Amino acid sequence: MIGNILINGLLTGGMYATLALGFALVFSVGRIVNMAHTALYMVGAYLFFSGVRLFGINVWISFALAIVLAVLVGVAVFKLFIDRIKEHETAVMIITVALAMLFQEICLEVFGGRFRAVDPFIAGSVEVFGTTVTYQNFIAIGSSALALIAVWFVLKKTKIGFAIRAIAEDGEIANVMGIDGSRMQLLVIVMSVGLAGLAGATTAPITMVSPQMWMGPLVVVLAAVVIGGLGSIGGSVLGAFILGYAEILVVFLVPNGSFLRGVVSLGLMILVLLIKPEGLFGVTFEEERL
Repeated sequence: MIGNILINGLLTGGMYATLALGFALVFSVGRIVNMAHTALYMVGAYLFFSGVRLFGINVWISFALAIVLAVLVGVAVFKLFIDRIKEHETAVMIITVALAMLFQEICLEVFGGRFRAVDPFIAGSVEVFGTTVTYQNFIAIGSSALALIAVWFVLKKTKIGFAIRAIAEDGEIANVMGIDGSRMQLLVIVMSVGLAGLAGATTAPITMVSPQMWMGPLVVVLAAVVIGGLGSIGGSVLGAFILGYAEILVVFLVPNGSFLRGVVSLGLMILVLLIKPEGLFGVTFEEERL
C-alpha cells in the first residue's frame, strides 16, 4: 500500500502541479483567472486520442501534435476573447467559464459522451517497492518533472524569465524599462497552454478521455493556487502535490474514498484559509510575488 500511495501520489500530484503551474503563471503575469485552463487540458487529451485512434498516427508524433495544436487553440482563445477584456477580471472569469462549457459541448458533439481509451506510449510495467507500475505512469511522472524543472530554469536563469518576473512584480515599471508586456503575456499563455496540453496528452492513456474530464482538475487547481498563496508559483506547485497526495491517501485509506476526492481538495482549501487566509506562501507586497 505504501508503494501504491507513493507512486500514485507522484502521478496525481505531478499532473495537478503541471496544471497549477500554468494557471499560476498566467495569473501572476496578467491577473487573468483563466477558468478554461483545464478545458485546454481536455482539448490536449482529445487531440492525442484523435491522432492515435482516429487517424492512426504514431503515438509520439500524436503527442507532439496534441501539444502544438492545443497551444494554437489557446493562443486563438486568448487573442479573440481574453486579450481585449483582460483588464476586467470578472468579465474574464465569466467568458472563460463559458468557453470551457463550449469546449465541453464541442467534444460531446464530436466524440460522444462515452469514456475513450487511448493506447499507452509504451506497453508494459515494472515492479517498484512491491507495486506494479506501468511504463506510461513513469512517462507521465517524468514529463511532469521535466516540465516543472524547465519552467523553473526559464524563470530563474534566463533573460526571458527575468522579464516575466519583472512584469509579474510591477508591469508599469517593467514597461518603463523597455520590457514588452504584451509579448511577455503571449509567451506566458503559450507556456501555460503547453503545460495543459502536455498534462492532457500524457495522462489520457491513464485516466481515459471524456467531455467532463476538465471539471475535477479545475477544482483542484483553484484549491492548489489558493492553498499555495495567490501569486506564488512555487506555492501553487506545492499545493498541487499536497492535494494530490491527500486524494490518494483518502482513496487508499477511506472506504469508498474515491467519491471523496473533490471534497478533500475543497476541505483542505477551507482549512488553510481559516488558519492562514493568504495561503501557505501568500505575499503581502507586490515585489515578492515570484
